[in-house]
Amino acid sequence: MWTLSKNKKWEELRKYPWVEDMHGVPQSPIHHAEGDVAVHTQMVLSELEKLSEYQALTDLQKEILWTSALMHDIEKRSTTSIDESGNIVSPGHAKKGALTTRQILYRDFNAPFEIREAIVGLVRYHGLPLWVFEKPDPVQALLKASLEVDTELLVLLAKADVLGRICSDQQELLYKIDMFKELCIEQHCWGQQKQFPGELAKFLFFRKENQSPDYVPFDTTKAEVIILSGIAGSGKDHYIRKHLPDYTVISLDDMRRKLKIRHGDEKGNGRVIQEAKEQARECLRNGKAFVWNATNITAQMRGQLIDLFAVYDPMIRIVYLEVPYKMLIAQNKNREFPIPVAAIERMIDKLEVPKAWEAHKVEYVVL
Repeated sequence: MWTLSKNKKWEELRKYPWVEDMHGVPQSPIHHAEGDVAVHTQMVLSELEKLSEYQALTDLQKEILWTSALMHDIEKRSTTSIDESGNIVSPGHAKKGALTTRQILYRDFNAPFEIREAIVGLVRYHGLPLWVFEKPDPVQALLKASLEVDTELLVLLAKADVLGRICSDQQELLYKIDMFKELCIEQHCWGQQKQFPGELAKFLFFRKENQSPDYVPFDTTKAEVIILSGIAGSGKDHYIRKHLPDYTVISLDDMRRKLKIRHGDEKGNGRVIQEAKEQARECLRNGKAFVWNATNITAQMRGQLIDLFAVYDPMIRIVYLEVPYKMLIAQNKNREFPIPVAAIERMIDKLEVPKAWEAHKVEYVVL
């Protein structure tokens, strides 16, 4: 079974720079009177292991949850500051921490894809049980999270996070977690992904306001659009040749080479993207299936394309490709047109793995 570290003593864990960095990172004395991030994290781990629900988990679930607890505040080191009122705050630490967690588990620990992404999801959403009812649309926020993370494990992490601190409102926070659990049960996503009536229903729910998750829309979708996603060197061209030989391919790399535009040329790349989008519009107007072949490594990149394509009512499928870190570097080196390793590393730093709520279908092709 995969494990981050068999030796879970804190002094042993401090050999990892990102654990050592927790020491000395201050926290609000109101919400975290126990001390710095290192003290808090040790308390969270201790409280987690005491929970009877944790003790009843499988060994793999324990490892996933324990690693998530260890890493949940990993990016308070880079996001902590003092606001205008003199309070110590760490805005965005969960989102940034999820990216860092993915990078570390991918590069340094070769964590299996599903295990890694389970941990990433828990780090990303560890505060959601406390704040879900303050979201503009609590149900949509919950159901999106349910497609990324096991809500039962999330509640255990949130509970340990609250118990592992010294604050005056601890009981109030625990009550919020209980209410989050009740919302999960009510929305049929307690310990499981929300099941929508169909792919179109799911897609539209996350794109429209005031849409019921149980609404069954009339299907007007036309030709399929496939958006490939993956770091350069992960095998997108090979996937097209093997699985999509009859599809029209819109390839940004091919277009760059045709126009003799370098990767770092922002003005030239803008021209490439505009020409590619016009080709896509032509296919969409004619109801012709096509593949958009580019890295598309962030949700923002993919979202811009999906917004463009969705106007024409296609069935949108994202295919995410991934190979282990060492294989990725080797495959890029052996490409006909290799990309500088520094550029590959920057892509890993930005990578946001596609989630089920982004498109009608999301598939993972992982070695």
